[in-house]
Amino acid sequence: MKTNVFSAKNSGSIESSNAITFPPEWAHQYAVLLTWPHKDTDWESTLSEVEPLYLQLAKEILKREHLIVSCGDAEKVNSIKHALSAYAKYGFTVYVYAVASDDTWTRDHGPITVVNNGHQTLIDFEFNAWGGKFPYGKDNLINTALKDSAALADYHYTKSDIILEGGSVESNGEGVLLTTSECLLTPSRNPNLNKAQLEQALKEQLGCNAMLWLDHGYLAGDDTDSHIDTLARFCANDLICYVKCSDANDEHYDALKKMEDQLRSFKQQNGQPYRLKALPMASAIFDEEERLPATYANFLIINKAVLAPIYNVKEDEAALKVLKECFPDREIIPINCCPLIKQHGSLHCITMQIPCIKNLG
Repeated sequence: MKTNVFSAKNSGSIESSNAITFPPEWAHQYAVLLTWPHKDTDWESTLSEVEPLYLQLAKEILKREHLIVSCGDAEKVNSIKHALSAYAKYGFTVYVYAVASDDTWTRDHGPITVVNNGHQTLIDFEFNAWGGKFPYGKDNLINTALKDSAALADYHYTKSDIILEGGSVESNGEGVLLTTSECLLTPSRNPNLNKAQLEQALKEQLGCNAMLWLDHGYLAGDDTDSHIDTLARFCANDLICYVKCSDANDEHYDALKKMEDQLRSFKQQNGQPYRLKALPMASAIFDEEERLPATYANFLIINKAVLAPIYNVKEDEAALKVLKECFPDREIIPINCCPLIKQHGSLHCITMQIPCIKNLG
């Protein structure tokens, strides 16, 4: 595997942005990465709830593409393989590796894949647990541990010194990056880079030529400083779905209304506005007195399907209908994510897609 070092201070170690593209999530995928929960994580007390969800998720993925699993509990590796072995009939492979981890938020510690001069390249950005909120030393080494594995042997690997989580950026596949200023500009992430410097570094490393910065948006219970994948998502190069709050008495109403207004002001590179689809705000779900971050924007696009989070609330059906309108050619598969939001994340947060080398259609 070819390895480079990509620094915000010295972008000359990798080709210029016009040679790099950041595939959108709907690009054809080779595999999805999962970091499996285990007894030495915060999931210990809820493993009996969350592991069935992971198994359901893994089985749906294996019907359509390969699956790469890392697990910090080496004793569980064989049991995971055994539990998923029945799905080998679909012709895809599950790779399971024993790799130490602090937690399971693969979206944020996993690699971001770009196409660099025709080569699929995994960019290993630095991860510091959303500005040092939680332990992260083991999670920040998972990509290094996996880069030479059989599962990823055909991919190039590049290390970046920028702190960036996958949940904080959305690509439309045509050079436009959607993000939030609250997250990317938090001083605890990249304190030595101002907005212009960070934007330039991301344009070079992810190959984008335009960035859309959302300055509004909020989700109660969220630890990520407003990740874009909890609020607004590209569903096509010109289509954005977003969370809309219709209850003026809800704590989210003002921030999400301002976000909606800003989304309406964004223009495509051809000067046209983006098509917008509103997802409902889920009814409030509490863990004791704390509101949990239930959001329908945290879906995962995979080959021929969209895995959609639901929360056993009245808005579930309406959210699934909107996602079907956004993805009319894909099967919409609901996944009950109530166990996940107890740890302040949801479906997209625990996954990371790897685009396919041979087919980027």
